[in-house]
Amino acid sequence: MADERKAFLLRTDPSLWREIEKWAADELRSVNGQIEFILREAVRRRRGPGGQPQEHAGDAAGPASPPPTG
Repeated sequence: MADERKAFLLRTDPSLWREIEKWAADELRSVNGQIEFILREAVRRRRGPGGQPQEHAGDAAGPASPPPTG
């Protein structure tokens, strides 16, 4: 099924929820659609221009390479 989606429970601060509700209304989206949009954009930015995940300090992928010496 191509349009299968994963459902999950999200607990958030009420003030953050209100901000997301307002933002969603400003962009004519549902709150769910807005959260999905925010997450997609965050993943796109994290992947960078080449579409591949970029290494960040503290990633689960392991420690960053040490700086070159010399």
